[in-house]
Amino acid sequence: MAGGADGSLAVTRLLRLASPALPIGAYAWSSGLESAIETSVVHDEASAGVWLRDALALSVARWEGPILWRLLTAESAEDYNALYLASRETSELRAETLQTGMGLWRVLQALEETDGASLPEEGATLPWAWAQAARAWHIEPEPALSAWIFAWFENQLAVLMKTLPLGQVASQRLLSACLPDLAQAQALAQTLPDDAMSSMLPGLAILSSGHETQYSRLFRS
Repeated sequence: MAGGADGSLAVTRLLRLASPALPIGAYAWSSGLESAIETSVVHDEASAGVWLRDALALSVARWEGPILWRLLTAESAEDYNALYLASRETSELRAETLQTGMGLWRVLQALEETDGASLPEEGATLPWAWAQAARAWHIEPEPALSAWIFAWFENQLAVLMKTLPLGQVASQRLLSACLPDLAQAQALAQTLPDDAMSSMLPGLAILSSGHETQYSRLFRS
């Protein structure tokens, strides 16, 4: 990023994109983590760390991140929106990406900052809308991907603090321990070839399906 006023503006735009105050409703979703807590797959700080590292290595680095990277860098990326939506294996995971993605798209529309983009026929997934926001707000692809990964991780920590429970200091300890994993996930997402991309997460799909009929829950996924 450039220095001086231009650099400060670039940082501010990036913080805006990653902010939990971005009105897309991400706080209402857990991406399957609440079900993992309900079934005691995640039950303490150590098991939470295992879950987060596995999700970073097997999902963020190998599917969500590479899809977003292609949406950020490809001239014509509509097919990646449809591909990502097709990979959502349960109704909740599908609803999560469409409702947050459409929420971000509506923000861009209300601000008249869509940068000439047209809504895909199947609706806006969050990666697609994130890429449109990055483009409209003049955020470079690499920091936009960083913001995505950090925002996802921060939301997972929020879920843990609300449901496990996990204290604030413990959540920051997890963040410190996983910072190298976040960096590794980003590096892999930017370099993974098409034929190595994978969204095969049967355990997450099973947990997400169970959450759809879970009796008591705080989150929508």
